[in-house]
Amino acid sequence: MTILDVRGLTIRTTDGRTLVDDLSLAIAPGERLGLIGESGSGKSLTTLAVLGLLPDGMTATGSVELAGTQIVGAHEKLLTGVRGRDAAIVFQEPLTALDPLMRVGRQLAEPLGRRRGLRGAELKRAVAEALEQVRLPEPDRIARAFPHEISGGQRQRVALAMALACEPKLLIADEPTTALDVSVQSEMLDLIDTLVRERDMAVLFVSHDLAVVARITDRALVMKDGRAVEEGDVRQIVRDPRAEYTKALVESARRLESALDLRSAR
Repeated sequence: MTILDVRGLTIRTTDGRTLVDDLSLAIAPGERLGLIGESGSGKSLTTLAVLGLLPDGMTATGSVELAGTQIVGAHEKLLTGVRGRDAAIVFQEPLTALDPLMRVGRQLAEPLGRRRGLRGAELKRAVAEALEQVRLPEPDRIARAFPHEISGGQRQRVALAMALACEPKLLIADEPTTALDVSVQSEMLDLIDTLVRERDMAVLFVSHDLAVVARITDRALVMKDGRAVEEGDVRQIVRDPRAEYTKALVESARRLESALDLRSAR
């Protein structure tokens, strides 16, 4: 049984360039898969294809089944019903996901009202609870604020609260901590880990950082130039990578860790 089953996914531009080539992956309920690769490897395009959100000028072929629904070629009305209910996404930069002209509470209230049919005091209470669940202090104040009036870390927690509000079966996290400083990044990873564990949610976690992926996921799939080059248990991949590209990623991560350790010791 799978919550996400991708078979032969290929993404091309209208001028014929192939950006993702014959990619296959599967995620079972409650399982966590890390998608690893450098910028331009096709990771983010893959996540957008899973939700039927590819930009204009790109087309997907192959098969993407999300909770039993075929995404490739689906009508927008069907996709709207899938998003939020079956899968939700947290992007790298929350300002791209949050409406700058709308207060935080109203942005959270929209999916809660639409998906769960909440109204009035019950809806207001659900918004406050959603903000509390992502460990935001003073949820009433945050709910009244516009996105630019809160910090980057707080905005990312709001984005996570919006993604989790309708209790999707799959959480897609696309570099959700890259834009945050190191201490806030660690707190955010701990929060994601705790919340998805409490809900027994499946996770597709996208990152260029092997250390982050090893901390959050069970399995990993390494991508290079739009193709899968290695897949398996994430700890095994870190300990004994097979593909030359994966070996380079592991070595780069080790050099960075050593440099940070040396800097901290000074």
